[in-house]
Amino acid sequence: MTPAVWGGLLGATTAVGVILVITRVAASRRPQLAVRVLPYLRDLPRSGSGPATTTPAPRSVVAAVYGPLLRSAADTVERVLGGASSVRRRLERAGSEATVHDFRVEQVLWGLVAFAVAAAYGVLDALGDPGGVLSSAVLCVVAFVVGVLARDQHLTGQVRSRERRILAEFPTVAELLALSVAAGESPVSALDRVVQRGGGELSRDLARVLAAVRTGEPVPVAFDHLAATSGLPLVARFAQGIAVAVERGTPLADVLHAQAADVREAGRRELIEVAARREVLMMVPVVFLVLPVTVLFAFWPGVVGLSLTTP
Repeated sequence: MTPAVWGGLLGATTAVGVILVITRVAASRRPQLAVRVLPYLRDLPRSGSGPATTTPAPRSVVAAVYGPLLRSAADTVERVLGGASSVRRRLERAGSEATVHDFRVEQVLWGLVAFAVAAAYGVLDALGDPGGVLSSAVLCVVAFVVGVLARDQHLTGQVRSRERRILAEFPTVAELLALSVAAGESPVSALDRVVQRGGGELSRDLARVLAAVRTGEPVPVAFDHLAATSGLPLVARFAQGIAVAVERGTPLADVLHAQAADVREAGRRELIEVAARREVLMMVPVVFLVLPVTVLFAFWPGVVGLSLTTP
């Protein structure tokens, strides 16, 4: 074959490859039906800021190669640690839409990152001391376990942080609901107004309740579900109070005002309890900083005067 024929074959192969890549990229960028319909379903809560967050991530080569290994490792972690119901409960309380299996995969990734860091340290240490291979291997295993447990603790921290934000937002939301109901609006209209005006964690939970109500679920049942899934006793009592008030026809504005007052009182009581528990820590700067400086200012002039008058 002549060089011209070889050049033609290579050019044709390159052109076919480029056409295939362009076709695949265009197909992956084409918006799906769910993405086109989602902007018109404004009552449904969204997990992100726009429709782009609902598109599935394209499968990469790394995900295709290492995905089965990560899933099998996640299943192993699930069998060893257990507690799927507790993890599912904490994921709901953290406002995450990830499943238990996704969380186990994240735990494996955290463990692999810690393992890689420990392995890098072990390699650097082995260059200077070749006899420490066994200790480096043990360190890598311990680092993997620590990484897996650190992801679990991070989830607990996310739950606590979200619950603090909900408690800080709760009195304002309750008062706004009470004012809307007292102005003559129905509970659903008042809930819609709060969801549109609010942007916090509790507003997102109420948006889910509003979406359930607008899809045909009764208001007491929707709030009972919120009370069952919430990990905060104050929010659970708030949801149960609204459900009972709507079901029995009691004045809803009075119930909401009472709930907001209870939350503020609980916040003040918690602040007093925290201050009482940290009373000793509050005395540390006084004993070790303020008191020595006071003693120094009181006795230092006398010490200087004695040193000047002493022959």
